[in-house]
Amino acid sequence: MTEAPKPQHPRVALITGITGQDGSYLAELLLSKNYHVVGIVRRNYHVVGIVRRTSVLYNTTRIDHLRKRIQLVYGDMTDGPSLASALTSALASTAPEGRLEIYNLAAQSHVAVSYEVPEYTMEVNALGVLKLLEAIRRLSLADRQRIRLYQAGTSEMFGDTAVRPQNESTPFQPVSPYAAAKVYAHQLVTLYRTAYGLHLVNGILFNHESPRRGANFVTMKTINAVKRHVTARDQGDPPPPPLELGNLNSQRDWGYAKEYVEGMWRMLQAENADDYVLATGQTHTVREFVTEAFRQAGFELEWSGEGVEERAVDQGGVERVRVSERYFRPTEVPYLLGDATKARKRLGWAPATTTLEGMVRVML
Repeated sequence: MTEAPKPQHPRVALITGITGQDGSYLAELLLSKNYHVVGIVRRNYHVVGIVRRTSVLYNTTRIDHLRKRIQLVYGDMTDGPSLASALTSALASTAPEGRLEIYNLAAQSHVAVSYEVPEYTMEVNALGVLKLLEAIRRLSLADRQRIRLYQAGTSEMFGDTAVRPQNESTPFQPVSPYAAAKVYAHQLVTLYRTAYGLHLVNGILFNHESPRRGANFVTMKTINAVKRHVTARDQGDPPPPPLELGNLNSQRDWGYAKEYVEGMWRMLQAENADDYVLATGQTHTVREFVTEAFRQAGFELEWSGEGVEERAVDQGGVERVRVSERYFRPTEVPYLLGDATKARKRLGWAPATTTLEGMVRVML
């Protein structure tokens, strides 16, 4: 018997990192636009020394509600053949005159963890991008011309820059293995775009949060702690241990992840490939974020002390937050503030959720 031909689609999206915060929101967005969505997931395995600190397991919790509407294929950013296979599979499901959009969101994305596993971070975040670009370059000219790729950059690439605010022209000064790997990937994308005429885009996204944020990021760590304190208060139980954090003076430009994935999509719809910053244009300290999260839950914090002696108590004198030296990084990025003027003018993108109060409300 002759096997029935597989259906082909005019718009296909291949998403690495589909099980993450951004990947899940992006999949929802693309499905609403009638894309055929293919997601790359890793097999369920452990990486020695990393499993307790970062997401190396095949976990589909964020996309379980989409499983019947998307296609999942196995692959890994450290394994070139698997990326080439996923690419071939996605191309096969694309109509001859259709377009394949690749969104590379996969990464070891935790800055603090990158100090503990710098080689693994480089393999995934930098060399993995090289493997993906090479898989594209080796395709026929006709297939290459049907592909557009989005590479997820990060505001951490700006590092300890004195330029404020930061935009697409601001020089990179990475101060972590994570940021250095992302700079390498960014420059590779620029190189391959210029050298081979590929439609490749770098998105430099400033911090973007949501209820789907990983629990080991400072924002979600704070939100989860606030919920524990609320539960204990409402049930009449003793207060839980204080939330322990590191540098409270770091300033970040925080936005809403669900809005940022639309910016990713818009970048690949532009006729010409280019690089874009996505940001709210407002910056706040970690201390301000924590204070607002507790405030919305009914705890008015009062701060005292400096450095590792700093702590916060509520209106009843109960200690809710303290600083711990073990959460300080070897190097810190003190100030990030994005200028998304280019994205607003060329792509028509602007975030709706721009205030710290609104961001915290979304997460709570």
